[in-house]
Amino acid sequence: MTARSVKGAAFAVLLVASSTASACTRGHEPAVPGEAHRVVSLGPATTEALFAVGAGNRVVGRSRYCDFPPEAARVPAVGGIEPDVEAILQLAPDLLVGPSGQWSTPLTERMRAHGIATWFPPEVATLEDVDALVEGIGDRTGHAADARAVVASMDAREKAVAQALARTEAKKPRVLFVVDVQPIVAAGPKSFADEMLRRAGATNVLADGGAWPALGFERVVDLDPDVVVDASMAESTGPERITASEAGWSGVRAAREGHVVPLRDERVLRPGPRIAEGLAVLAKLLHPEAPIP
Repeated sequence: MTARSVKGAAFAVLLVASSTASACTRGHEPAVPGEAHRVVSLGPATTEALFAVGAGNRVVGRSRYCDFPPEAARVPAVGGIEPDVEAILQLAPDLLVGPSGQWSTPLTERMRAHGIATWFPPEVATLEDVDALVEGIGDRTGHAADARAVVASMDAREKAVAQALARTEAKKPRVLFVVDVQPIVAAGPKSFADEMLRRAGATNVLADGGAWPALGFERVVDLDPDVVVDASMAESTGPERITASEAGWSGVRAAREGHVVPLRDERVLRPGPRIAEGLAVLAKLLHPEAPIP
């Protein structure tokens, strides 16, 4: 299952890929011990982590979707969802990192044949997994202490959000968290977005099923969410995509009552070092009355 819409599609596909890793791709370890000095990163989250821990000057290649921090955009791109192997080899990296996917196991084998280490972190299903990703990047680049400091800062921000929400008496809204609309794809209970909703003071209306199920309008109407978070808006500047005037959505109570929250901030669903900022963004959207830091 993939999501669509060019930059929005890339966002959704990378999101799903990083959250539905194959069980056979469980964080390949570097082939040669020691810290990496030339790194190619194939995902926005790992690229952000490299720069956050102080290893940005070691990034020699990136996917075309790696756009933060701004310095990352100056690094040569090596393709999109499926990377260009020849472009990677020309950069002579000693480490290749990124989200797991169907392509990561054969890519690992090809890199190993050239003496290039790979690390595709295991499934990102919780905020604790995001911490592990950042620390894993630090361990592989000689920035372990810096990575621990980044994780400590993330954890402190997440704790501050929890404390702020604890001081409000607002009820928890039942939320449908949509990441694409054609078809409708939403965050299920096995996605890390599910934990983001819980940590942001909400209840996911999808209580069973997989991480990113596709839904029909009949199912959405039956779920009857109080709020629809339209995360298909992330990384977009276009018009809102979920309104009561759109076909199908007129039957959804939240859309009719104006309880659709457009989400245009990629920090909420990029499982990297800015995820705690994303949690604060989501909590503020769902609880504007709470003193979210």
